[in-house]
Amino acid sequence: MKLVVISGRSGSGKSTALQALEDVDFYCIDNLPALLMPSLLDQMLQDPSPPDRIAVSIDARNLLSNLRRFPELLGDMRQRYQAVTIEVLYLDASDPTLIKRYSATRRKHPLSGDNTSLKQAIEDERELLEPIANLADLRIDTTRLKLYDLRDNIKERVSLHRDQHVSLQFESFGFKHGLPLDADFTFDVRVLPNPFWVPDLRAFTGLEEPVIRFLDQSPEVTEMIGDIQGFIDKWMPSFRSSNRSYVTIAIGCTGGQHRSVYIVERLAAHFRQQMDSVHVRHRELD
Repeated sequence: MKLVVISGRSGSGKSTALQALEDVDFYCIDNLPALLMPSLLDQMLQDPSPPDRIAVSIDARNLLSNLRRFPELLGDMRQRYQAVTIEVLYLDASDPTLIKRYSATRRKHPLSGDNTSLKQAIEDERELLEPIANLADLRIDTTRLKLYDLRDNIKERVSLHRDQHVSLQFESFGFKHGLPLDADFTFDVRVLPNPFWVPDLRAFTGLEEPVIRFLDQSPEVTEMIGDIQGFIDKWMPSFRSSNRSYVTIAIGCTGGQHRSVYIVERLAAHFRQQMDSVHVRHRELD
């Protein structure tokens, strides 16, 4: 049996994530009080035909005492229900993005009130959910994700993820658009030759042949890719032995169009030869 605990700040896409898992036959429960998770598992395990996969969402509407006790509760559950794989998925987005989404929908934030502005409620919610965020197996930054992209991401990385395997995602991005919130490791490749400054290459991306040929010819690019591959190769066994289910590697260049895209594709091609679950996201191209 597998239990996925979905959490995150309001407006980050928790409902979409839960619906995506429901579409692929997860038994889903929205806004479950955290302290009821053991009772839920007891009931499911006693059933003659229990569901194989369960997803519950836990958010700031929980009692404050429940949220504070989440780390202790999760540890106790993993020790008590060793036959159940328990994963924590945390969704988040930048503060301006969350404010924009609430302004567009005109919904009331669960923590806002007469004396609490929307901006303050969003900031308070980060603190409330920090005990869960710190324990997340997988964090997803939905700041620049479209609705269907988030659904696909959830289905690919969570639904299709097999126990005892590491799901590895390579993500390209542009530093001028901000750091990704969901990266476990970030590599800065802005020191490499930049196709942007070659007028004939500027309009292309790292997915297209003119840029690929240009970067293929650079010894520095090849050396950088080898160093990043070496780091991941060296530490992947440690990720597996520590029961790490998800690893996100972010590769950043200035605009997220050329170098980072090219390197992500090269890294993904390399690790697909040795791993079952390798995913790619080009943040600025999506």
